[in-house]
Amino acid sequence: MGFALILASISFLMVVFWGRPYLHLLRRWKVGKRIRIDGPDGHITKMGTPTMGGILITVPVFLITVALNLYNLMGQTVIGRSILVPLGVMVAYGILGALDDIAGVRGVRRGEGLTARFKMAIEIVLTFVVALVIYFGMDLHSIAIPGVPQKIDIGLFYIPIAMFVIIGSANAANLTDGLDGLAGIILASAFTVYGVIAHLQGQFYLVRFCFTVVGACFAFLWYNAHPAELFMGDTGSLALGATLGVVALMSGQWLILPVVVLVPVAETLSVMIQISYFKLTKRYLGEGRRVFKMAPLHHHFELLGWSETQVVQRFWLVSLLAAMAGVALALI
Repeated sequence: MGFALILASISFLMVVFWGRPYLHLLRRWKVGKRIRIDGPDGHITKMGTPTMGGILITVPVFLITVALNLYNLMGQTVIGRSILVPLGVMVAYGILGALDDIAGVRGVRRGEGLTARFKMAIEIVLTFVVALVIYFGMDLHSIAIPGVPQKIDIGLFYIPIAMFVIIGSANAANLTDGLDGLAGIILASAFTVYGVIAHLQGQFYLVRFCFTVVGACFAFLWYNAHPAELFMGDTGSLALGATLGVVALMSGQWLILPVVVLVPVAETLSVMIQISYFKLTKRYLGEGRRVFKMAPLHHHFELLGWSETQVVQRFWLVSLLAAMAGVALALI
């Protein structure tokens, strides 16, 4: 654990030091965020703020992990090579997110990015491959239920469940990334939880990886704190969300993931409820109605009068309590 915390400090320093040159580069290339015109009025000032900040996190994590595990990655230790799975997912989803961010800034569908169907199709293909690797390559196909001493083998059902966990985690993180500092601090808390769980299980490679990510997320918040100089973008939110899902699967404690990421789950449910209710009322009542003032959920509270910092801080407090509950459930 001591070494893992040192790695967190190293990744923090790496991101902070190279963050400023990277920020200048994004401004020079005019990689700026486009804001929804139907969003809260306070967000108009964010127009043009550099995005693709996820690269600031994923590149140092990749370099540190590869450098640290070079001997194992060359095939000397099977357990050590397992870190390639979350690392590979981070890179693959990071590339997908980067393509979406670039399309949103310079693509044909400017301001909108890739189509939802296209992104989901790519995610399904990527995640299916990852699920097969986890099932057959890592021999993971069981569920750990809090309070039950033995894990329960669920066989081939594990593959679609693993896909759902990874895709759900990726898109929940993506929906949460809408306010300055919100996604970064919640994801850092979640990776801390699974770092602790991995430590309790003796999965030291996973512990080091998790805390490397935590340090990088903290450093990203250096530039993403309100008022943000840099946004995470899909490059970061998709990559970190999907990687978190993989880490939860590798720890065996994926059943408690919805508790650990309670805020992103609530954000996702708010969008699903809003869309479903709007379509149903439009179909049967002739006009679409809404449950929330705006979805995802953080925008609803903004329109209720909460300031952006109030929403972020209060959501973070809820997230911290959920994280502690997650660790408690893993210990039962």
